[in-house]
Parts: sequence; structure tokens; C-alpha cells
Amino acid sequence: MIDVAEMHPRGGMDRKKFEPLAGEIFTLKKQLNAVILAHNYQVPEIQDVADFVGDSLGLAQQAAKTDADVIVFCGVHFMAETAKILNPNKIVVLPDRDAGCSLEESCPAEKLAALQATNPNFWTIAYINCSAAVKALCDVIVTSGNAEKIVNAAPKDRDLLFVPDENLGQWVMEQTGRPMTLWKGNCYAHVEFQREQVLEAKRQFPDAKIIVHPESLREVRDLADAVCSTEKMITFCRNDPAKRFVIVTESGIIHRMRKECPGKEFLCAPTFDVMRAPTDHCRCSECKFMKLNTLEKVRDCMKQLSPRVELPPEIIRRARLPMDRMLEISAKPIENAG
Repeated sequence: MIDVAEMHPRGGMDRKKFEPLAGEIFTLKKQLNAVILAHNYQVPEIQDVADFVGDSLGLAQQAAKTDADVIVFCGVHFMAETAKILNPNKIVVLPDRDAGCSLEESCPAEKLAALQATNPNFWTIAYINCSAAVKALCDVIVTSGNAEKIVNAAPKDRDLLFVPDENLGQWVMEQTGRPMTLWKGNCYAHVEFQREQVLEAKRQFPDAKIIVHPESLREVRDLADAVCSTEKMITFCRNDPAKRFVIVTESGIIHRMRKECPGKEFLCAPTFDVMRAPTDHCRCSECKFMKLNTLEKVRDCMKQLSPRVELPPEIIRRARLPMDRMLEISAKPIENAG
């Protein structure tokens, strides 16, 4: 049993406010037979009440195997849709209905369908940061953690179309050597990182390793000691002997890194004032959509079982196919792709 009094949200809400809210949430979770899934970019207090905190792949895998009756998805809308696709008969709630995604918005389903119609040989690979309607048009889904593996497994006789993140797609092409047509979309929070900002971080902290998310610009990725998904960032920092890291992704992940990698220092990019005097919760590089969710909204959505994520049965059926393909390929051992 979780002891709320032993939980210490770092840099989040005041403990006196946190403990009663957390207690309400744990009571509701038991009453509802609910599971709370939280993305690495959520605020610390939400991470601290979640049953699972992870990246898009880990969250999808958890959603696929849960036996809970209610899924409380603390992330953005497309993530909750993914949970509904994998659990059409379960209740899926999202703390804030307006928690969207710039990447999702950059790729409307009707425009994707129009592009697909120009080439019947397209095999469409969709980054999970897209709507259920877009997923329903695609052949396979990927996350930043498995994109390289899945692209290597794609049919060799098809023209690959990668949507919607052009920076992740470009990075995958560099890793696999496979040409792809790239949709012109990006994550607004990641393209804010610029080469000069990262160079300044390297000058200020020459002993620090630079860890970059692949949704960042190529000029930033080229400066990295490691380019990886949020989950792989944590694994890298845990296993690497370095004691200081500059993290080039949404700053919410710093909370989990500090919990799982004690004795190491994590600095947010690109706000240099924060890096000169790091605080427990830096406010740089935040996704405005991820931060719409709050602990109060988590409690309220569980009380009201709203806002719910609902999808047309045909969209669920069609979107489930590429999702299942992703989970199947991800579970397979990595083969020598040459």
C-alpha cells in the first residue's frame, strides 16, 4: 500500500495540498478499479501518484495489458486516444480535454489521405503523436523509442511515407539508411532548442553529457552525446559514468531522472539562467499542452468519469491494426538488419 505521507513531490505543489489530493485519488482508484498512466512530461505531483510513468511506447504497452476498468491517462489527447484504441470497452478519461499536441494538429487526416492518393506504393509509418483518424490511415505506428527498429522491418519494395514529425523522420533515415518521404510537421517545444543554446551549455558545463530527443532539429542532434527517446534518456543517464547531464527535451522528465538516478545532476536546456542556478523544478522548455493537466483535474476526472475519450468503432478497428503491428514488432528480438 502506498503511504502518501512518504511521497515528496519535488518542485511541485505544497506538500500540505498534495497529500489530501493524493489520498482522494488513491481512494477513487481503488473504488473504480482504475489505473493511472502518466507521461514523462507530466508535472511531478502527477508522476508521483501514477501507477506507471513512461514514454509513448511504454504507456501504449501498459494500456494494452491493463486489467483496470478505468484508464486515467495523464498526457495529451492522442495518447488517451491510443489507450481507447487498445481498450475499446474500457472507460478512458483525460484530466484536461484541451491537452492537445502541435504535431497532431500538423497532420489532418484528410490531407494525409490526399497525399497517399498520389502514390499507391506508399507504406505509411505514423509517429504515435497523431490522431486516431490518422492512425487509421497508416500501416504501422512508431514511437521515438522503436522507430528505427520498425523502419528497418518495413517492406523493402514499398515507398516509405513518414508522418508527422520531419525531424524524427530525418533522424530515422540517418540511422537506417532508408529513404522516406517526410511530412512537414514538428513539435513546437522541441524545435525551440537551437544550436547556439546547446553550444553555450557545452561551454558552461564541459563535463556534462548532452542528451537530445530526436524530435529536435538536426543542428541540435549533431551536438549530442546521445540521441534517444525519453525512456532511453533515463537508461542512458543511469548507466553512464558521467555525473552531469544537459537534457534537451521537455523539462518534466527531470523529476523522474532525479528520482531514478540519485547522485547525478540534470540541467534543463536551453534556459541558461536556470542552468547556472538549477532549481528543483526548472520552468524552461515546457509543453503548454502537457502542463494543462493538474492533480486537481486528475481527481475531478476520476470523480466525474469525464472528460471521456470516445471514438467511432470503425476508426478504432482500423487504427488498431497498425498499433498491433507496432506492439508485435517492438516485442520481437532485434535482428541483424545489415
